Amino acid sequence: MKLTPKRLQRGDTIGIVSPSSPPNQESLERSYVFLEQLGLKWKLGEHVKDVNGYLAGEDDDRLADIESMFADPEIDGIICAGGGYGSARYADRLDYQLISENPKIFWGFSDITFLHTAIAKYSGLVTFHGPMLASCVGKDTFSELSAKLFRQLFEPMELHYSEDISPLRSMSGGVVSGELTGGNLSLLASGIGTKFEIDTKGKILLIEDVGEEPYRVDNLMNQLRLAGKFADAAGIVIGDFADAEPKKKPSQSLENVLEFYTASLGKPVVSGFKIGHCEPHFAVPLGATARLDADGKTLTILPGIE
Repeated sequence: MKLTPKRLQRGDTIGIVSPSSPPNQESLERSYVFLEQLGLKWKLGEHVKDVNGYLAGEDDDRLADIESMFADPEIDGIICAGGGYGSARYADRLDYQLISENPKIFWGFSDITFLHTAIAKYSGLVTFHGPMLASCVGKDTFSELSAKLFRQLFEPMELHYSEDISPLRSMSGGVVSGELTGGNLSLLASGIGTKFEIDTKGKILLIEDVGEEPYRVDNLMNQLRLAGKFADAAGIVIGDFADAEPKKKPSQSLENVLEFYTASLGKPVVSGFKIGHCEPHFAVPLGATARLDADGKTLTILPGIE
């Protein structure tokens, strides 16, 4: 059974957590202006400023911050400061029952994909794949469209993506509806063979990534193929693959790699969505019902909140 979080209202309080790597504190502080514009207050997790090498503090502390935000009745939603690496290190100890009993907006992407998948599997909560505070909102590159997509947290709204936003390419035609799932390709691949392996059966799978050369994307796509994730999926949404230029020559193109693994599936596949490590970043609710029209090159997603 899917749980949908309650919508936000002006005056509500957002909990800010750092589930993975240390966020840039200056960028995080700049993002508060945007929260103020949304009419929101915020509360920092106790360990948001902790640094433990490439981790934002100890695993136990990052875990405790997430659980305390879900448990705190004064917190109305949770937005991640940034991604990086580290959320999978404590996913097996997260209290999913607590999350089920306190369903709230949970927003982030990149390394947060591992938590999105885990929460969906063990709590049934719709979560949001969207731009984070320090890594996106607090930067000069944060776009008007990215900002507008936060409105989906305040009022139930149907999202519609077409070529009015960016050029799209149909790798394989058809029309399909199903639950939207997925996120960062590297994190999806890292969950294969664990209790947090993504379930794509009958669902529309979203994939995106950053900093992976074509041969690495090939490796990750093949891992999902061998695990049956493409065969199980009803359709595939290919988001942004930033900084994917090959450093090793000769190389296949990224487009060729993606086409190799998806074009012959006989199900709707569309690439070119500005979803991922990009601007604009089109935020989407994972777990919500979506309709992918690969013939008309559109993606429509139903509201992810009550």
